[in-house]
Amino acid sequence: MALAGEEALTNSTDFIYWLVVTGSTVGYGDFSPATSAGKYIVSLYVIPVGLSFFALIIGRVASWVSFQWLKGVKGLQSLSVSNHILVLGWNEQRTLRLLDLLLREREAVDEKPTIVLCVRADIINPMPDKVEFVKVNSFSNDKDMDRACIADAKVVLMDNPEDDLTMTTALYCSQRNPNAQMVAYFTDETLANLLQRHCPNVECTPSVAIEMLAKSAFDPGSSVLHHDLLSVTEGQAQYSDSLPLNSGHIQVRAAFNQLKSRYNATLIGTAKSHDRLNIQVNPDLDEQLSPGDKVFYIAKARIKKIEWQRFSEE
Repeated sequence: MALAGEEALTNSTDFIYWLVVTGSTVGYGDFSPATSAGKYIVSLYVIPVGLSFFALIIGRVASWVSFQWLKGVKGLQSLSVSNHILVLGWNEQRTLRLLDLLLREREAVDEKPTIVLCVRADIINPMPDKVEFVKVNSFSNDKDMDRACIADAKVVLMDNPEDDLTMTTALYCSQRNPNAQMVAYFTDETLANLLQRHCPNVECTPSVAIEMLAKSAFDPGSSVLHHDLLSVTEGQAQYSDSLPLNSGHIQVRAAFNQLKSRYNATLIGTAKSHDRLNIQVNPDLDEQLSPGDKVFYIAKARIKKIEWQRFSEE
């Protein structure tokens, strides 16, 4: 500094003070010590201790944030959600496919419910930026399932590698949240029928792989047709809607014709409001639809805000 012509910093006390303050990037502030002793105290005690204390706070905060994020990824946190879609079980690629389809279906509705994956397997959240995640020891433990907000779920989907586990899970969930829409997948149809007798509010979905093979043997293309109706990624798909409670009675003939002419959709089935699991496929055209009844249709995309009131007027 002397060679550079800096006369103010050539004094050893001023130079050490300036070097420590500059090197620590603390800055000089509006006030600074004027005495040599004060400068040594600031250089050797105030600045090092201050930096250490600041680094300690930043480190603790960063560690806490990292720990909370890691807890979320590992599914160790308790969620605070309601009216969500709760997926129970882990079947690797099949579950990933299910989550992907749910996310696609959610894009077409206004509600945008939260999707929660709850598993017993030792995994981390497979979609941390898209779905919530909870890891539990048991699907029938109150404390574990409360972390997934089972009592506040709107829809519960159960798909486990073992049908026995699906059965016990369905019995527990039906008791904890009897008002939720519940769907359970079984590979053994006899267990599905057994659960249906004990929990009629649970929609049981048995494996139809064998039926699809037999159908395709006599009606080639049947498997492609059914896959297209279930997949929302391409082609036509199956959707449903309910008649508003303030609408009048509508004849199936009118609903069929109006859906086709107005929305290029095809009515394929109906269900009464008091018996949603009893689906009538290809109903008679003279049948009457009442407010609250559900209508199933085929269309290229989900139809938003169908004008059912106008159907009864025409």
